[in-house]
Amino acid sequence: MLLLATIYLAAAILAVPIAKRLGLGSVLGYLLAGILIGPHLLHLVGEQTDIMHFAEFGVVMMLFLVGLELQPKRLWTMRRSIVGLGGLQVLITTAVLYVAIDLALGFLWQQSIAIALMLALSSTAIALQTLNEKGLIKQSGGQNAFSVLLFQDIAVIPILAIMPLLAFSDLAVSDGHGNLLHTFPTYLQVIISVFVILAIIAAGHYVAAPLFRYIASTRMRELFTVVALFIVIATALLMQSIGLSPALGTFLAGVVLAESEFRHELEADIEPFKGLLLGLFFMTVGASIDFSLLAEKWLFILASVALLMGLKAAILYLLATAFSLHKRAKWLFTAALCQGGEFAFVLLSVTGSLAILTPDQAALVTLVVAVSMLGSPLIFILYDKVVERQANTTQEQDSVETMEATQNVIVVGYGRFGQVIGRLLHAQGYHLSILDHSPSQIELLRRFGNQVFYGDGARLDLLEAAGAHDAQMLVVAIDEPDKTFEIVRLAQQHFPHLKLVVRATDRRHAYQLIKLGVTAFERETFVSAVKLGEQALKLLGHSDEDVERAGDLFTQHDVESMHILADVWGDDESYGIAIRQRMADLKQVLQADEKAQEDLNTCHGEHCDDKTKEITP
Repeated sequence: MLLLATIYLAAAILAVPIAKRLGLGSVLGYLLAGILIGPHLLHLVGEQTDIMHFAEFGVVMMLFLVGLELQPKRLWTMRRSIVGLGGLQVLITTAVLYVAIDLALGFLWQQSIAIALMLALSSTAIALQTLNEKGLIKQSGGQNAFSVLLFQDIAVIPILAIMPLLAFSDLAVSDGHGNLLHTFPTYLQVIISVFVILAIIAAGHYVAAPLFRYIASTRMRELFTVVALFIVIATALLMQSIGLSPALGTFLAGVVLAESEFRHELEADIEPFKGLLLGLFFMTVGASIDFSLLAEKWLFILASVALLMGLKAAILYLLATAFSLHKRAKWLFTAALCQGGEFAFVLLSVTGSLAILTPDQAALVTLVVAVSMLGSPLIFILYDKVVERQANTTQEQDSVETMEATQNVIVVGYGRFGQVIGRLLHAQGYHLSILDHSPSQIELLRRFGNQVFYGDGARLDLLEAAGAHDAQMLVVAIDEPDKTFEIVRLAQQHFPHLKLVVRATDRRHAYQLIKLGVTAFERETFVSAVKLGEQALKLLGHSDEDVERAGDLFTQHDVESMHILADVWGDDESYGIAIRQRMADLKQVLQADEKAQEDLNTCHGEHCDDKTKEITP
């Protein structure tokens, strides 16, 4: 066992960093590591079935963490995409694949249906891991892909119930696959399942919170980790014992705990186990690829993989169009879900016990699913290279004619920084004309009813179209210093009447803005850092009045220092001397103020001594 663990860990350490450096992603790195150590190349590990069943628990943990990110209200808002988009994807894909398998291979109809059902599902592990890794899960395409994956997890339950109906004889009976309720009447199974789900929800609301508070009071970090793992494992076991999806059960538990004050602690405790088990799962998939069978029937298998991914991609793209996803979201949605999924391996074991598929058929389907999963990261790489690059470099600017001019404020850059300024100005009644150069950001903002135009704020014609000749103010809130300077210089040259309000990324950027004559700017982290420093002082026992005065003095001194130091910035020796002097001055100012306040506090009316009277206003 120790030797096996060493082999898996060593393979991951070697393959994953190389794959990441080459831009292939960690998922493909794990898959390649599994192929390398598998029984068909280096022969370092053997049969993968038992290890894969263990590693599949990484998918369960991943769904729990996803649930922690989704509050029930947000999940309710996704009901249309979960039921509508997800339901149509499973039904249409199953029907199309059934026809294709029946026509191309001539299998018995029971076999065609069973294979179509398992191939209609996508890989939750690969899709969510890659979307999270690339920061795409929050985009429209990523959210809709997640909705479909969630429905597929739910769909596994009725699919498992359908499989015994496809068995060829009464001799092929199911052992229940761990389902304690398989001998119960259907209506009783439904009642018990609903009761268990309600019990999980109630426990999350009324039991988990007091339990976590008690554990937190012990100040034993390892005990908190134990409880977090216990919740995930116990929920998965409970759901599996009644024939429901373990992943779905832990997802539900995560949603219930999403509003808990211990959510972030749970995430931190579960994340390492999830990452380790998911990596192991991907490696077992790579190691399970039968290269001898692939070499024997390579043309048939590659053609089957191409047909599977092509049909699924076409269906996904058409559904994305029907549900009004934007162009880039359609491609992301399609790329995320066009492969086979890990639940196919679960269903294959069921079809084996029910004698629905022959061993040769099951081996071929296993290989098709595994190769499609291996090809999925390559599809994401193609998406990155083609779709993302095309969206960022060749997307047309909004035409000048379609832009809405303003006589108040132009905002260039409407990310997290620009939105705060924009909302404040809008709330005060000012009309905004907004420019942003990020297609994904514009897509998101327009979905929520914001009028944002795609364009480069450093283009003279776009600033004119936005109303720069008549506007009062230009807010530059982008996070690219060089582009900021370009816009500022353009505005100063062509629209000198505009008041400039500029975002500074850091102190160096602020120095450069000072030299350009910009007076209204703010470093993006300075104010929030000062406010957090004030909270730190309060926690250390300082009074609110002392903290507020210290924060004001610090801010005033820092702003003064910044203008003084801007004159010597660039001369390292002079700048180093000046900054050390300003730091010493700041300490003296704060200490003098603290001493003055102590003297004032010892003064009580007529009993003040002469020294105290001298500093009394």
